[in-house]
Amino acid sequence: MNSFDVRIQGSGIVSRAMALALARQGLKVALQARQDVAPRSTITSPAPQGGMSKVAEPHLPMAERSAPDLRAYALNPTSVALLTGLRAWDALPADARTAVYDMKVAGDAPGALIEFSAWAQAVPELAWIVDAAALEDVLDAATRFAPQVTLQTEPGPAALTIVAEGKASEARARLGVTFERHGYGHSALAARLVSDQAHAGVARQWFRAPDILALLPFDRPEPTQSYGLVWSLPETLAQEWLTAPVADFEAALNEATGGASGTLRLVSERAAWPLALGHASALTGPGWALVGDAAHVVHPLAGQGLNLGLADVATLAEVLAARESWREVGDANLLRRYARRRAGATRLMAGATDGLWHLFANQAPGLRELRNHGLSLVNHLPPLKRWLIGQALDV
Repeated sequence: MNSFDVRIQGSGIVSRAMALALARQGLKVALQARQDVAPRSTITSPAPQGGMSKVAEPHLPMAERSAPDLRAYALNPTSVALLTGLRAWDALPADARTAVYDMKVAGDAPGALIEFSAWAQAVPELAWIVDAAALEDVLDAATRFAPQVTLQTEPGPAALTIVAEGKASEARARLGVTFERHGYGHSALAARLVSDQAHAGVARQWFRAPDILALLPFDRPEPTQSYGLVWSLPETLAQEWLTAPVADFEAALNEATGGASGTLRLVSERAAWPLALGHASALTGPGWALVGDAAHVVHPLAGQGLNLGLADVATLAEVLAARESWREVGDANLLRRYARRRAGATRLMAGATDGLWHLFANQAPGLRELRNHGLSLVNHLPPLKRWLIGQALDV
């Protein structure tokens, strides 16, 4: 007999949310104990101190490198509703979440711009920018106090195993599931910035072949004037800016943004990781299911990676809650319901982000004019704009 109903492998946001969602159903959950390690593919440079930055060795535990987590996630209303139901959202510190009321997306030609607003969409906000480390801490604390959740360092038997280990999952490989990965040859460079102007809840993005730059409004370290930077660059350029002198990096950043968000200065380390599109060959099987990055990885240009993972959590929890009384939680036919419900949404988002990246990464002059004209055209078609933002609000 299995000691637990569900065993969850993974120690991040998606695995913690999954554990809490299933514990609320009364299921006995075994959860992998959290270990504070940096992502294996991430390289960081020290925070600005007026001198040359250096590259830290990758693959080292976070404790050995003392590197802060620079990730900031854009969460849509559906993800916020899930976290609110798990009593995690309201536990976040006030400065760890910032509302986005407007979004401005610019092309690489003058006047090429598309603007989205919460007012036009008739919603309180378009998204929330959330500090990744703060959200992980809140979810970790919640699982420690959940009576139906047991933290384990070694996996034990269970009727259902949920793999939420991320894109490099070893448990997925042991199940015989392959992961088809297509590298973009780009890396995402992340940092925290402070401006001399208030962000006013406006997120900005520049599609500038061959790079894509996003500024996410944030309230850390300085309320109303901070940003999370996500800059998608060819790998060689990403490595150059990762190690460039702070003054040179700030100058390039301010030139790229054209002063639209004020004068920006670097207030953190810089980190970079390779970008790819990927999906697992199967989402479920007898007694197992994949969620989050273990199931699918998309380009971060639309900020939908974690939203897809949390949508996996919500869908799998709903499927298990609605199962027939005679079905086990690991029943293969039951789990296929989850796979069918998630296949279309993840395929649509992967195709959309991949298509946008290829469209704007191509530097052919004719295509450049066409895509920039397309941005301006969409900006003057309110129904299409509402449909586009509606897709992002609910994945």
